[in-house]
Amino acid sequence: MILGALGDIHGDFAAAARIMRRHAEVPFWISVGDVGDDIGLYETPPSPLHWIKGNNEDFDFIDDLVAGVESVPNLHYIPNGTDLRVHGVRIAGLGGTFAPTWYETAPADLPRPPRRAARGMLPGPSALRGDKRRHFVREEVARCQGMRHVDIFLSHEAPRPFMVGKAGGRGMDAGKTPINDILKAMQPRLHLFGHHHRFSDATRQGVRSICLDLASRSYLLIDSRSWEYERRDA
Repeated sequence: MILGALGDIHGDFAAAARIMRRHAEVPFWISVGDVGDDIGLYETPPSPLHWIKGNNEDFDFIDDLVAGVESVPNLHYIPNGTDLRVHGVRIAGLGGTFAPTWYETAPADLPRPPRRAARGMLPGPSALRGDKRRHFVREEVARCQGMRHVDIFLSHEAPRPFMVGKAGGRGMDAGKTPINDILKAMQPRLHLFGHHHRFSDATRQGVRSICLDLASRSYLLIDSRSWEYERRDA
């Protein structure tokens, strides 16, 4: 079976839909987060999309998805530290970013701004910097570390090392150790992440670890028999 993988969508639902319609034979797609647009709106994709949160989302909408009071056809959210089986493929997820200040906090205790009256009201999620629900915490990492026999692990953050900076410069390692800790314990067949809007393919903790570019630039078609992939331009 061939499944599809998208990087950060950032509200470019037209690009995501164009890709999905190009591959109508693909039964489902996965995404590594930052799906919503700048004011927190989410559109219905033409094919099933299973996704984790990024750091730029409408977190009230995500809470409503988890609670079952909100839904968008074909849009299936994967809460942190959980896994699911889709067409025989076991997928686990850890969305959001790492913040040392909030890492020991219980998920339900992460600070959040007052709830907006309706989705799509300004300010958008990127302006709500006080919303700490954009982070993952130790409790969620520990749940991921306890998982075994996972085919694909999705994270928004990169593992270490993941060097960023100007070409030719010294750069800095933007990877986060908790992601390495999960890879070491879980040993998934494949790890996909986003956030940095740049394609790369490396091996970390013995796991093939791929950073996906923006969905508007490229995407992957993954063979679930071999776990090899083909990268296509969007």
